[in-house]
Amino acid sequence: MRKILKSMLSLLAVAALAAPSAAGQEHFKRDLQQISFIPKGQWIAGVSVGYSMSDQNNYQFFVFEKVKGDTYSFKVTPMALYSFKDNMAAGLKFGYERSRSELDDGSFILDSETHFDADNVYSIRSNYFATAAYRNYISLGDSRRFGFFNELQLTLGGGQSKFSNYTGGTEANRHLEGTYERNFSLNVGLTPGLIMFLNNYSAIEVSIGVLGFGYTHTKSVTNQVLMSHRNSKHANFKINLFSVQFGMAFYL
Repeated sequence: MRKILKSMLSLLAVAALAAPSAAGQEHFKRDLQQISFIPKGQWIAGVSVGYSMSDQNNYQFFVFEKVKGDTYSFKVTPMALYSFKDNMAAGLKFGYERSRSELDDGSFILDSETHFDADNVYSIRSNYFATAAYRNYISLGDSRRFGFFNELQLTLGGGQSKFSNYTGGTEANRHLEGTYERNFSLNVGLTPGLIMFLNNYSAIEVSIGVLGFGYTHTKSVTNQVLMSHRNSKHANFKINLFSVQFGMAFYL
């Protein structure tokens, strides 16, 4: 027993000698320096615009054949932020999105026995959005021209859409059907981006969606008779290349 106690006391004595004293201990501090990339008190105003259009004539892609039609989409998003602290800003964004698709003719062919035809399909949609945004800016080294930002977004939106198509096998039996929809959506997302200053007051921004969660409630009315409701949820935990946005911002 004495030998065991003696060994324990020896180990404690060695540990006490090896440990530095509190008075002489040096505190370790990481050398991470962050310059004032966006100073406190600065207003940020900007807008991002997106537009796409396509026109197909006898287009063929995998199982889609003889596609004839056109489509376009347009989206504009103005914003206003205020830097309440160095490299931190918060504010609002507003958005409007409109898209239209018109299919004159087309076929969906899986094999010789499974195929579907569609013609005279028309769809138009418009949505409005309001977004509360918080940004954290990070400079690229000591550069005041290039930097990154992380943006946390809370978005509320709503809109309407119309869809119409002809049904029936023969010309005599064909009739037009239409569906009118109204929707409400809630989205939470994280959007990182890259910023490049052209001068002291203007910059180009590129952002892409990475993380997000969304909920949408839709009310549909078909032929002014049939009514339905549907709820959809989605979560995104990967880079979404379809959400890349380019914009212009002014730092006042």
